[in-house]
Amino acid sequence: MSEASETSEAAGPGAEAGAEAEAAAGAAAGTAAEAAAPAPSAPGFANYQNDIYLNGLDGQLPPFTTDLTLLGASAREHLDPGAFGYLAGAAGSGATHRANREAFDRHRLVPRMLRGATQRDLTTTVLGTRMPAPVLLAPVGVQSIIHPDGELATARAAASLGVPIVLSTASSHTIEEVAEASGPDSARWFQLYWPNDDDVCVSILERARRAGFTTLVVTLDTWTLAWRPQDLDQSYLPFIRGIGTAVPFSDPAFRSALEKPPEDDVISAVLRWVPMFTGTDHSWDQLAFLREHWDGPIVLKGVLHPDDARKAADAGMDGIVVSNHGGRQVDGAIASLDALPGIVEAVGDRLEVLFDSGVRTGSDVLKALALGARAVLVGRPYAYGLAHGGEDGVRHVLRSLLADLDLTLGLSGHRTPAELSAGSLQGGV
Repeated sequence: MSEASETSEAAGPGAEAGAEAEAAAGAAAGTAAEAAAPAPSAPGFANYQNDIYLNGLDGQLPPFTTDLTLLGASAREHLDPGAFGYLAGAAGSGATHRANREAFDRHRLVPRMLRGATQRDLTTTVLGTRMPAPVLLAPVGVQSIIHPDGELATARAAASLGVPIVLSTASSHTIEEVAEASGPDSARWFQLYWPNDDDVCVSILERARRAGFTTLVVTLDTWTLAWRPQDLDQSYLPFIRGIGTAVPFSDPAFRSALEKPPEDDVISAVLRWVPMFTGTDHSWDQLAFLREHWDGPIVLKGVLHPDDARKAADAGMDGIVVSNHGGRQVDGAIASLDALPGIVEAVGDRLEVLFDSGVRTGSDVLKALALGARAVLVGRPYAYGLAHGGEDGVRHVLRSLLADLDLTLGLSGHRTPAELSAGSLQGGV
């Protein structure tokens, strides 16, 4: 049911007498309100709720649950044990993964009333990228273990809604293939697992820029793999099987150093690539190399300490992602949401602060925005959607998340994400 129809039902059927006068007064009031209120969100995200209810009149249910917190459990039914463990697993005991969700539960929205939030505008611009809502798809690698179409399906679904993607270096498809699937007008960023071979690194960056990727996201926290029991118990690591290696295996600089091309000798190619993108921790002074070879915005992903955020700003970076890699790297680490306010206080006026880790619902997005994030990256939920239904599954998850975000923004008394602040949360000022 639309918000307009809810308002009509609440008013009830009125008598015909005086209807014209009421209509005139309402029109005048509406004109004044519209002048003060933002335009409605162009995509009408909340309308997905209406679509679902109306489709129910024909006996049609959503393709799978609209409760994105339940997707992990049901995705298990669609995936092999190794693939599911790789997607859903965490480092060590899983304490950091749990801490991410617990942090969201500790923060509570405080809804406000009579705020004129009937019409809302979720659009924002981050680092020159215009987006219909402050939401991006986080880089998730090796998506072909989730669905045969992998990143291509994800790119098509995201493009259909105008949501930017962040393509992983560990993609199952090449940079160029994903760009083509996204379409010429889509917004796309590229995530770098920083190779320790400069020529290969530069070649990958140049390919990404030529393919229309505008912002570089450098993941800092995964320079080597953590102790991940769910993967270890299955002896499952896609990269050593030549899965999630489409970017390097298609790269001319990487291929030039091989005696045989990867399609003829995958083992030799794997043995060259794996130590090239894991096992080497870079240093702050090496960021100058990336700046030299990337002429767009650069964002550092995996920052959890205010001092590291300050170093990123001092190094001339354009943004950071406050992230603990969804709990996949350091067991017992601080929740990303708990780290966010201190980092925003430290550098929020110097660079763009983005957020990920643990996001499952529209209210999660709002809480991160209220604590100072400019935009939020969402990972596992859309990957679970990919497992359930490929491109359509990703689209269903994104539409569900964005509808939830749109409705919860309005119901909590806000018309735009910019109106959110610490005061929107329990204990805020």
